[in-house]
Amino acid sequence: MQASVVRQELQSLARRYPLEWRARLEYEVERQTFHIGLVADLAPAGAVADIGGGTGLFSAGCAALGMSATLIDDFADPVNEARTDELLDLHRSVGVKIDVRDVVRDGLGLAPGSVDVITTFDSMEHWHSSPKRLFAEVTTALRPGGWFLLGVPNCVNLRKRITVPLGRGKWSSMADWYERPHFRGHVREPDVDDLRYIARDMRLTSVRIIGRNWLGRGHAHPIVRTLTPVVDRVLRSRPALCSDIYLLGRKALDR
Repeated sequence: MQASVVRQELQSLARRYPLEWRARLEYEVERQTFHIGLVADLAPAGAVADIGGGTGLFSAGCAALGMSATLIDDFADPVNEARTDELLDLHRSVGVKIDVRDVVRDGLGLAPGSVDVITTFDSMEHWHSSPKRLFAEVTTALRPGGWFLLGVPNCVNLRKRITVPLGRGKWSSMADWYERPHFRGHVREPDVDDLRYIARDMRLTSVRIIGRNWLGRGHAHPIVRTLTPVVDRVLRSRPALCSDIYLLGRKALDR
């Protein structure tokens, strides 16, 4: 599927979001174009289940582009405290199936061998319990030869290697942790070795680790936004230095 087609569909969807969301979605269009492109290359007309995607563009974009998309989330993050019902109605209008559940506590809720691709982007680092049992359910829910895509922030990316010795680099703000009754911020960010550990535990095949750098694209400073795409192209060959890292792995055909 051509990136220009995906991007155009996502831009159309973004215009249907509330006005206060649209500025936030401008840089999300490029990121989700990449995510959907990964899925489309692996299973162009397959069934996709996304874990922890919230009310963002990914699952809506998959459905609008002709995929069978299921969104699984508890929708308890602070970003979902306003207009969630309205945004989920938008998702349903393009064909997304919604399952409201805490997957780490309550399980995945998918039938064995029922989906071609399971994704989770920027969600695992927020989970307060081990995902080991959940990821075992992921492999069960995948059809033989199906794909798992896991995207996370890198705990040892290049920026953090520079800023942490200078006394900067907190995962979450004090207010997010201290002032709210339930903490939903980053609990444990992984690195490339952690992703390979997960792949081995899940007995995935055709494993790839890739890196991208998205965070700077939404930065408040225009110089950072301008430089990020340049830095991204340089760092892609070294995923261990990238701000965003991805595990792509396949369930064995004989499982």
